[in-house]
Amino acid sequence: MEDLMDNDKLYSSIKMTEADGDCSLVFELPENDPLFEKKKKVLQAKGFDTKERVYFNSISCSSWTNTTLEKMLKRARIIHLDEVELYFGEVPVSPSVEFYSHRNELEALNSILSLIDISCSSCQHTRMDVLQELCNATLDRIQEFGDKNRLETRIVEDLSIEKEECILQWGERNDVRTKLKIAYVEGAGRGAIATEDLKVGDVALEIPMSIVISEELVHESDMFPILEKIDGISSETMLLLWSMKEKHNSNSKFKTYFNALPEAFNTGLSFEFDAIMVLAGTLLLEEIIEAKKHLNAQYEELVPALCKDHPDIFPPEFYTQEQFLWACELWYSNGMQVMFTDGKLRTCLIPIAGFLNHSLYPHIMHYGKVDSKTNSLKFCVSKPCNMGEQCYLSYGNFSSSHLVTFYGFIPQGDNLYDTIPLEIDNPQGDCPEEFHPMSDSATHMVRGTWLSNNHEIFHYGLPPPLLDHLRSAWSTVPPFKTPTLANLEVEKKVLGDILSTYETLMECIDDTEEDNRRNSSWDVKLAMEYKAIQRRIISSILTSCHSGLKTIENEMCRCAAVTSSG
Repeated sequence: MEDLMDNDKLYSSIKMTEADGDCSLVFELPENDPLFEKKKKVLQAKGFDTKERVYFNSISCSSWTNTTLEKMLKRARIIHLDEVELYFGEVPVSPSVEFYSHRNELEALNSILSLIDISCSSCQHTRMDVLQELCNATLDRIQEFGDKNRLETRIVEDLSIEKEECILQWGERNDVRTKLKIAYVEGAGRGAIATEDLKVGDVALEIPMSIVISEELVHESDMFPILEKIDGISSETMLLLWSMKEKHNSNSKFKTYFNALPEAFNTGLSFEFDAIMVLAGTLLLEEIIEAKKHLNAQYEELVPALCKDHPDIFPPEFYTQEQFLWACELWYSNGMQVMFTDGKLRTCLIPIAGFLNHSLYPHIMHYGKVDSKTNSLKFCVSKPCNMGEQCYLSYGNFSSSHLVTFYGFIPQGDNLYDTIPLEIDNPQGDCPEEFHPMSDSATHMVRGTWLSNNHEIFHYGLPPPLLDHLRSAWSTVPPFKTPTLANLEVEKKVLGDILSTYETLMECIDDTEEDNRRNSSWDVKLAMEYKAIQRRIISSILTSCHSGLKTIENEMCRCAAVTSSG
């Protein structure tokens, strides 16, 4: 799982000041942001600077509060854009669709909320009511947004959760604090269910570092003196080898944890031949094949020699290729990046936290930083989670191909990170002023055009950077987006290029024989589900191109009629 600790960034980019009797918030885009120049252009297109101050005073009303929050939110959204959101975001964003994504909206709202909480202690008493009103308005906005993006939880009652209850009891004996229980959820396997209503900022789960599995355990083991002599071996690989043996240790402190783990993780790394063949023509096929080759090579290079030279430390029966794959899937799907109090980032297994499932609409977005006061990891909710509702964690901003390969599932809903990349040579020189900030990207991409809010001429539901790039290849004379006959001819060529590319790709991922696989194994079904997503994306692109060409033809006829009448 990916580490998500952007709060430090929030506090450095949004500041609270009080001077000359005025209380204000300073929104500043950090210059060390890797996307600084791109975001700067977006801010400027929206009429903002990279550093802006939002003033407020002790007199407020509901309209002032809402207006002020909206001003803050518009800036915070842009500051928290990631690369994909920035690439597909239109400039300016349509007034009818203000937010960029679920992730971005929650990040922006929670950054404002965190800032207000910190600022309350530094403002004069006369300002406290104003800040509290702003805080309440922000919480109301988070509640409203969460209610619109809530997944239904259906618990499967007839499945045993004996192992899961055992590990929760083990956790309680080891000072774990939780407001969650474990249950089987329809369509998701095991999941974490809220045992009470959780408000924004509540700690849903707190894990003491004493039960976190980290590299220190390897250093204390009898295999470390052997492993540390191997050139280039990573701490993650050492942990993987340690866990393969520790799961069989009847005296292990973590015996209850290992007993609760599944016998098979069913990720893309375990796909059999039939499932891999279903993926023909998709990028996931290459991704899984390459990952399998890498793991096989790693095993052959490392494990047989260890078992041969040190059979007492590395018993061959514990280190089969099947066991190695199991351990790899364990660490890929359950490993979390943790920032320790010494500032070092380490990959760890965090018992109980592994029951938190991923969602495109998560409750928990920030985790992975050790609280120095309590020496624990705290999983706080960024939006409310009702009692009886499954509490979701964000594993990261991953595409379905990544989630299939390393986690073994496809998330419910439209994944904004399901993109198909295109490598195109960069245009020469600077991008014209009217072009999108991401038009000079080295790699372009597309995604389902149903996600776009603009299907008008010059847009077509397609990503602006890709369109701008192709325009610059066909014409060097701005402006590019006025409905002249010359520009419309360029538009036809641009859409023709895209059609040609994706018609070929669609042919490569034909859905023949799909009906024959309906009752097949888990991996074939998962591969088919992924393939259907790819076909849907490409189909939407083709449909948008054809629709766009019709619009262009109509506009050309109109232009010709105007010219002839003039």
